[in-house]
Amino acid sequence: MAGVLVERKALRFTPAGVPVSECLIRHQSEQIEADVPRRVECEVQAIGLGPVARWIQAAPTGATVRLSGFLAARSANGKQLRLHIHTIEFVEGKQNGQVLQEEG
Repeated sequence: MAGVLVERKALRFTPAGVPVSECLIRHQSEQIEADVPRRVECEVQAIGLGPVARWIQAAPTGATVRLSGFLAARSANGKQLRLHIHTIEFVEGKQNGQVLQEEG
């Protein structure tokens, strides 16, 4: 998934001392559905732990990022999804960007 970092919460730590960073990513793209172009716009809640959390904290809001990871419920009883980031790439510009750093 690719998008723009629009918000991030303060760095926190688990009881075991693992850094945790939560953020919000705005995604915009054009996808093909039933042979017809469709504009897709959404905001996705995401979370990174360990080294990924530190990279999220170092990124300025407005940074273009490319993320990979998995979706999971925000809580055991909740149905709201959140992206758990395994890999984050910081990209210069919006297209044909240069990877500045990758973690994961």
